[in-house]
Amino acid sequence: MLPTHLPTPELFLPESGEPALRWGIVGPGWIAGEFATALHAHSAQRVVAVGSRSQERADAFAAAHGIEHAVGSVAALVAHPLVDVVYIAAPQSEHEALGLQAIAAGKHVLIEKPIATSAAEARALVEAGRAAGVLVMEAMWSRYLPQASVLRRLLADGALGEVRSVVADHGQAIPTDPSHRLNRPDLAGGALLDLGVYPMQFAFQALGAPQSIQTIGALTGTGVDAYATVVMQHRGLGQSVVTTSMVARSHTTASIAGTEASILFGAPFYNPSSFRLTSAEHFGPVVDWSDPTPLRGFAALSWQATAFARYVGEGRLESPVHAHEETVGIIGALETARVQLGAVGAVREEVAA
Repeated sequence: MLPTHLPTPELFLPESGEPALRWGIVGPGWIAGEFATALHAHSAQRVVAVGSRSQERADAFAAAHGIEHAVGSVAALVAHPLVDVVYIAAPQSEHEALGLQAIAAGKHVLIEKPIATSAAEARALVEAGRAAGVLVMEAMWSRYLPQASVLRRLLADGALGEVRSVVADHGQAIPTDPSHRLNRPDLAGGALLDLGVYPMQFAFQALGAPQSIQTIGALTGTGVDAYATVVMQHRGLGQSVVTTSMVARSHTTASIAGTEASILFGAPFYNPSSFRLTSAEHFGPVVDWSDPTPLRGFAALSWQATAFARYVGEGRLESPVHAHEETVGIIGALETARVQLGAVGAVREEVAA
């Protein structure tokens, strides 16, 4: 039976007791610009420094976003005395090295998705963070959106019954230029790590880690994965299908089917969105939900920044809604899929059941 009232979303509202952290950015590119804009407009957090191998790029980014300090090296950024937390937005091939550098400097660190390119790299990062006593978190902003908290509550309350099926996809039409970062094996390009991480984390949220993984797909001329369909068997009767592509834009929807009800998220499901909860009864009742907040698009990156600050204030070393074990498992599943396709640079890792 469908709930008469859907759960109230947990909102990571700014100025709700979290510390106002001073942020430093590594990798002053497009997503870093969206992140800085969202922080300054919708949170109590502030970017105080930006670092790049190019002083010119750092200066330009600082001027565009009202940032006081711009430095011409990563070492100078992570050592900056005014920086409390480092946000890493460099290519994913550099995430482990840059993250370890920031952790060694005693900084908390938020690393853009994917947190790393292999389970071993992700494990090294979270273990280093624990040892140093700093918070390490993947910037999986979808987990901090209002809709994610409603989904967590519905799953925990058993509103869907036993989850049997998850289907999620994320496809974008990426330029075929071999120099584009997603076409470059040396930058850990490919659809799975950069795009497939969204539907993969959705499957993990609903069904947990898989017991088996089977992947079909194809590679680009440069050897990275162009598209993939990943079918996973989970505990009990759970099954998930994750599709991703960088050769065509897809609807980017996601659904969960349980013995009592199903839920379908509107596109794009990993952004602020809406969903429809439908009874498992034939022609049964439906309940619609939409994000009640005004934050849309990349403005909603601010939710994860406020959550991060809250966790730092609470003395946490990992996110309670995207724990280290799960983060490592998600990367491990993506890594296994890349290995099965024969993608250049993929490293075989066992995925825990």
